[in-house]
Amino acid sequence: MHGIEWLNRPGTTGETWSPITGCTPISEGCANCYARRMAKRLAGRFGYPVAPHEFDVTLHRDKWRDPLKWSKPRTVFMCSMSDLFHEDVDEYFRADLWAVMCGTPQNTYIVLTKRAKAMHDWIVDNEMDMPPHIIGMVTAENQARADERIPWLVKTAFMVRGVSVEPMLSAIDLSRWLGGSEECYVCGSTGEGIAGTDCPACLGTAYIDKPPLLDWVICGAETGPGARPMNLAWARDLRDQCKAAGVPYFFKRAGPGQETPPDLMVREWPGEAT
Repeated sequence: MHGIEWLNRPGTTGETWSPITGCTPISEGCANCYARRMAKRLAGRFGYPVAPHEFDVTLHRDKWRDPLKWSKPRTVFMCSMSDLFHEDVDEYFRADLWAVMCGTPQNTYIVLTKRAKAMHDWIVDNEMDMPPHIIGMVTAENQARADERIPWLVKTAFMVRGVSVEPMLSAIDLSRWLGGSEECYVCGSTGEGIAGTDCPACLGTAYIDKPPLLDWVICGAETGPGARPMNLAWARDLRDQCKAAGVPYFFKRAGPGQETPPDLMVREWPGEAT
């Protein structure tokens, strides 16, 4: 079993693929970054730069073809130690990685970013293929980041989209993208035309009468040194939003010192909502 619970999808092997390491903080969720802690332990080894540059963005060109060697289907966290859409990632290397993902459809790839606009722009500008086995996801650690990032996600032509609310730092309302809100999915506008299908403010985005634009929601507390607390009521509310919309919900774990209540042990993958 993989230590990242949402990689343990039945019928596949959980895997992390890290052809890129290193990143820079971009929002509140970065404060206690696990990848930075691991980079400090690995400084000067396994392709990591020596301290104090161990968390500089680094391309591991010896790893870019790793999925071509795997014989069994895997559920893969892509760039678990970095962000594929960081501005310091060479775009040709990024394109090579994308081609490997597209060429190995037996695997399911989870591409998770905090740089949602950069992801959208690169995919659109380069007219990248968007097969169903590549799941596009953004991190939304609080409402402000959800409002900032999810509109770019839903404008990107992934066939499967998701949101990782981890670490969950506040209550989050996703109803705007789950079909339960009288707001535009992208810009949040309300008013005249709300019962229709076109948004007068951003030219053509669907309203409440359209199906959810999210296919998966992951939720979990922060863990590790300095972990910030999560109110379990926030997680329950998000679970209920997903259930009402028929969107799969995966609760990873409660925070340090908290037991995960049985009612929150919901672990669904795309296509498996009950």
